[in-house]
Amino acid sequence: MREIDRRTHVRRRTFLQASATVVPAVATAAAGIGISAQAAWAQEAKNLKPHTLATLVQVGRDTYPHDRIADLYYVKAIAPYDEAAGKDPAVLALLEEGVARLDGDAQNRYGSTYLSVPWESDRVVLLRGIELTPFHKKIRGDMLVTFYNQKDLWAKFGYEGASADKGGYIHRGFNDIDWLQTS
Repeated sequence: MREIDRRTHVRRRTFLQASATVVPAVATAAAGIGISAQAAWAQEAKNLKPHTLATLVQVGRDTYPHDRIADLYYVKAIAPYDEAAGKDPAVLALLEEGVARLDGDAQNRYGSTYLSVPWESDRVVLLRGIELTPFHKKIRGDMLVTFYNQKDLWAKFGYEGASADKGGYIHRGFNDIDWLQTS
């Protein structure tokens, strides 16, 4: 029987990276820019607006919600969009216009930006309004790959990784369904 370690492990490097966001967060707050301390990492964006990156992370979290998964993994999944926006003006326009539409819909419905809507259920209503747009299709499709293909997350979901190099699953938990409730 396998054991799944569901605890979030904080290593020295992760702690230092997280604490390094304090300075940009304080600078952001002092400048009066409307982005939260949790999204201070977005200030390092080169091609997209910081607000756009922070909104994309929230869209990713609302599209693929996992309460026990830290925002760090969602940020890693969204980060490639900044580079892609610098290479392709169509991607830049798609992302900026998509976030602008989400913010506009949120403003009309709740009187605030998408990021400022406090309840997940209210943000999901906004996402359902755009689920057939190319913007949402791109985010949803890309996140499926970039989010779930992070090896650091596999243990949190109970996936042990590829087994071909270890002889396959037949002798390594093929019939190990300890997560299924039986009665």
